[in-house]
Parts: sequence; structure tokens; C-alpha cells
Amino acid sequence: MSHSPLRVSCLVLLASCFALCFAQEAGSALDSVYLDEVVVRAFKPYAEVIPSQRLEGKQLETLGGTGSVADAIRYFSGVQLKDYGGVGGIKTVDMRSMGSNHMGVFYDGLELGNAQNGQIDLSRFSLDNIEAIDLYNGQKSDILQPARDFGTSGSIYLQSRLPHFKGGKRTNVNVTLRTGSFGLFNPSVRLEQRLSHAVSLSASAEWMSAHGKYHFRYRKRFSDGTLAWDTTAVRHNGDVQALRVEAALHGTERGGRWTAQGYYYDSERGIPGAIVNNVWRNAQRQWDRNAFLQGNWQHRCSERLTTLVSAKVARDWMRYLNPDTTLLYVDNRFTQWEAYASGATKYTLRDGWDASAAIDYRWNTLDATLANFARPTRHTVLTALATAATWRGLKAQASLLWTHVADRYSNRRGDELVAAHVKRLDRFTPAVIISYRPTTAADLTLRAFFKRAFRIPTFNDLYYTDIGNASLRPEMATQWNVGAQYQWYAATTGATGITAVKLTADAYHNRITDKIIAVPTGSSQYRWMMMNIGRVRITGIDLTAMLAVKPHRDLTLDATLTYTYQSARDRSDPTDTRDGGTYGGQIAYVPWHNGSVLGHAAWRWLELNYSFVYVGERYHTSANIPANHEQPWYTHDLALTASHTFWKANWRLTLALNNLFNQQYEVIQNYPMPGRNFKITLRCDF
Repeated sequence: MSHSPLRVSCLVLLASCFALCFAQEAGSALDSVYLDEVVVRAFKPYAEVIPSQRLEGKQLETLGGTGSVADAIRYFSGVQLKDYGGVGGIKTVDMRSMGSNHMGVFYDGLELGNAQNGQIDLSRFSLDNIEAIDLYNGQKSDILQPARDFGTSGSIYLQSRLPHFKGGKRTNVNVTLRTGSFGLFNPSVRLEQRLSHAVSLSASAEWMSAHGKYHFRYRKRFSDGTLAWDTTAVRHNGDVQALRVEAALHGTERGGRWTAQGYYYDSERGIPGAIVNNVWRNAQRQWDRNAFLQGNWQHRCSERLTTLVSAKVARDWMRYLNPDTTLLYVDNRFTQWEAYASGATKYTLRDGWDASAAIDYRWNTLDATLANFARPTRHTVLTALATAATWRGLKAQASLLWTHVADRYSNRRGDELVAAHVKRLDRFTPAVIISYRPTTAADLTLRAFFKRAFRIPTFNDLYYTDIGNASLRPEMATQWNVGAQYQWYAATTGATGITAVKLTADAYHNRITDKIIAVPTGSSQYRWMMMNIGRVRITGIDLTAMLAVKPHRDLTLDATLTYTYQSARDRSDPTDTRDGGTYGGQIAYVPWHNGSVLGHAAWRWLELNYSFVYVGERYHTSANIPANHEQPWYTHDLALTASHTFWKANWRLTLALNNLFNQQYEVIQNYPMPGRNFKITLRCDF
């Protein structure tokens, strides 16, 4: 481009002024002159030290046919999604092979916690109420944040939809209905109401019902390549009934803003289970009831001082039922409580140099109907000090987090208390992030970071009856990353041709020590215990590319490609190198290669969306032998959307065809995924 975006913007502004002057002078001939709208575009402000991967706006609408946050996140580079199949299957995310427990999932700025097992089921969040999804490697670049945000190896930020009112409207209503394969019936409604010039209300509710049955082809081969069996069956016990209700108040004030919200999720689902030993039906079921109240308040006290206060209380209840008496009848109930409070302050020392301090307190407790359960209570205090500085094209951020954990648990014999214990943990973890923009003529940024982090053993790891190990140490993670980003945008939206380009590349190395894994105890394979014996070395490359083109004023095209290469090796036991040994093997379910494509075309009132996901070969254990090999899988999805305005409402009808070529595949061994399926989505905004 021969002119900088700033120069083009000035020329557009100057031309507009001349046009207005000419219109005034020509008033005798013309009463008024109407100018076409001109949208001025420039480089995104150089704000974050390391920008996030983000899905928002049209891209989220493109993925709206899936309805699930988990299905959208799989299009980020460096991410592996664990999907246990079906409409109601549990879905968790792993980034850069660090493990799901090293990921922090934040909803409107506050972390979603699960002290019991550390897993956040992303399938219980719907895209209907999500405005943006951000994924950060290392940590978020903003130093005004709760201390907990500094403590994750990677984080996903879900931003719920904020009320937007146009043209003096005071009320917005959105109604969406999805139906399709698996007996899906999925209505949702969202209301936005302006209560005053400074306060607005948003509320949403969603119901999902599906029988979850689908045909699948099941084919297995022996290690010598001969066919063991090849059959077609129906996946059963994958039904789900789920209700989600949310409400929030959003307020602004002079120098600040605040939010208060509530969330409730209630579901009953079948657990299809693994297809093993010719067992095609399972009867296990799970009930979940999750609720929380949370709020935050940010206020600029002066030109130099800004504060952020956050608080949350949550209750999670889960029931697991296995009625199969031929194995072991199980009917367990778990109840978690969590209370959380955080205060953070940022002070501007001088132009371009800020410092912050944050302190968090979290209280967790877990009760269960298990015999002799320890009934643990956890107190966590986190204190973070951080600083960020900008000098010309250089940005740097450094932070130091102190974590103090105190667990109180008991040994019981029935309801009788035998002994009470206290387990304490203290750790310091630093992080340093640097980015450099060598020239203002092009939006090219070089970046690097170093970070130490850890994940505390979960209550299940420590105290689950007959399996937990109260002596476990935390898993430690060390991360190094170097990368670059280039982006370019056309000066105005009216021009045709290439309108946007974005390229990113990152190389990284991660080390996990004291990894917590389950190992058999003694000679019995039926009794297991959690142990700190795992070590993992991870080296990888993440690449993304985005291109937007406008061949005609009514036609826009854009595509985003991601690619990840990972070598994630088990380095736990150097003596375990015999045939079938795990030392040096690629860890379970981590492919060497995976990638995705998102394509979008819009012409007037029609939109065509295409998505492709590829996951390369991998192994289901760290013993990389032919018997444990998993074939690559891929899916093609296609969606056509038509939009129209009538009856003073905006209507959108989407026809989505998923797994277009009926690929038969498994994300997790023995959990077959659905073949070709469809969804129809009707959305109305008024």
C-alpha cells in the first residue's frame, strides 16, 4: 500500500470537508447534498503485549449452527478438544498438550472452578449468549485483573453478550430455534432491556432435548493388519435434557462500570460409555446442577489510579448412577461450594509505565456420599504483583504470583472422625512477556514470553476414597514461546480487492514435571492410586493465516487457516524403553499434526459458511505401538444462511450439514462420533 492508513484517513476527512463547503455554497441550487457513508479503518491499536486468538461477530455466527462453545474453540491453533461423542457428550479442552487442568476458563472475567476434578464441561455454554471467545497462551496481557488470572498456563475467556441499543430502542428480543438430527429440539430466548441511561438488563434461557441416537460403523483391525470385525450399530444412552438460565445487570457510572449476574444449569444425560467387549449399550446416567452469582466493579479513582473488585459464590451438584449390578452398583452424589473475592489496583507511575497489585481469596469444599470420604475444605490465597511498560515500539510485562493453599481433611470410619489433617502449599511463579514493533509503517509485531505455573491437585486426586493420595505435589509447568504477527487492513470498507491480511507464527517449548497420573498398586490391576511420576516435554509450532477479499461491492470472501505441529514426549521413566514401553512416546491423544479452515462468503442477503477440521494420527497411550495407533480423522461442515427483514424484525434461517462426507471417526478410543447430520436454525431479532 502506497499510503499509510493515517494519511488515507486524513485525505478522506479533507475531501468530506470540501464537499460540505461546496454544498453550502451551492445552497441556492440544492437544498442538501447526501454523501455516501465512508467507514474509515486503521490498524488495531497496539494495546496487548501478546494478542489473543479471538472468535467474535461474523465468525461466531458462522459457527452458530453448532450451538456449543466447545465446538467453536476447536478452530483455535494449538488446541485439542476431548469429545466423548453425541449431542450431550462431555467436552473438555487441552491447549498445547499441557492437560485440561492447566487451562483456566473465565466467564465474564471470573474463573469457572471445579475443585473436585478440575474439568470444565464446555458443552454447557451456548454460543447464543456469547459475544466473543479469546484464547491466551501464557496469560492475559492486562495487568489490571484478579490474581488468579496470572496463575494459569493458558486461559479461555468467554464474554457474554452485552446489551446494545440502536436508534433509541429500549428493548431487544432474540428468539432462536434449532432442530435437526438426534431428535434435537433446542429453543432459546434472550431479552435486553434499558432500565435507565446507565443501567440495562439482559436475560437468556435455553432448553435442549435430544434422544442422542445415531448410527455408526465400527471397524477394528488386529496388530498384523487383518480385520477383527466390521459392523454397523446404533449409539444408545446418549440422550440429554438440559436447561440454562442467565440474567445480568450492567451499569456504567462516571469513571467506571459494574456487572452483576446469575447463572443456572440443570441437566440429565445418559453416558453412552465405551464400546468394548461387545457391550453396545450402557445404562450409566449423570445429573448436574450448577449455579453461581458473581459480579465485578471497575472504577477509575483518578487519572493514575484504577481499581477492580470481583466476587463470586457457586454451588455444583452432581449425581452419577451406574445401575449395572453385574459389575458394581454405584450411586454417588457430590456437592461443591465455592466462595471467591478479589481486589486489584493499577497505578500509572508515569506515561507508559504501570504497576498493579491483586489479592484473591477462594474457599472450596466438597462433600460426597462415598464411604469414608475425607470431606476436604480448601483455603487459597493468591497475591500478584505486576508491571507493564511501553517505550516506542517495545512493550514488556512482568508478574510474580504467590500462591498459598491450606487443605483441611479428615480420616473417617463411617461417620466417625478418626483424625483431622492440614496440608499446606506455598509457591512463587514468575512470568515475563515482551513484544516489539520494529516499524510503524507496517503492523508487524515480534513477541516472546517465559512463564512458570502449576496446577494444584484436585480433591479427587488427593482424597477420593481408596484412590486419592494426600501426599501429591502440584504439577509444575514451564513455558517458553517466541513468535511474530503481521496484519494489514484496507483503509476503507468501500474499496474492492484484498481488504485484510493477518499472519501469526509461534514456536514453543513446554515442560511438565511431577505430572499426576494413576498407576496400579501392588500386583492388582483393580486398585489404583494417584502418583507424581510423570514428566512431559512438549515442542510445537502454531501457524494461522487470515485473508479477506471483496471482489465486488456486494460480495465478500474471507478464510482463516490454522495449523499446529506438536511433539509431546513422555519422559517419565528412562528405564521403560522395552517393546511397549512409554519412555519417549508421544503422549496419549496428542496428534503430531492438526489444523482447521474457516471459510465465509456473503452476497447481499445470503451467506455460505464452510469449516474443516483435521486431526492427524496419534496413540491412545504413551506406548506408541501399532495396537495403540489411532487413525487420522477430519470433518467438513457446510452451512447456508438467508437473512431478511419483515414485520419489523430481522430473520435468519440457517441450514447446516455437518460431517458432510460421513466420516466415521473417534476422538477418544471406543467412543464413536456421529456421522453425517444436520441442523436447522431459525433466529429472529426484534
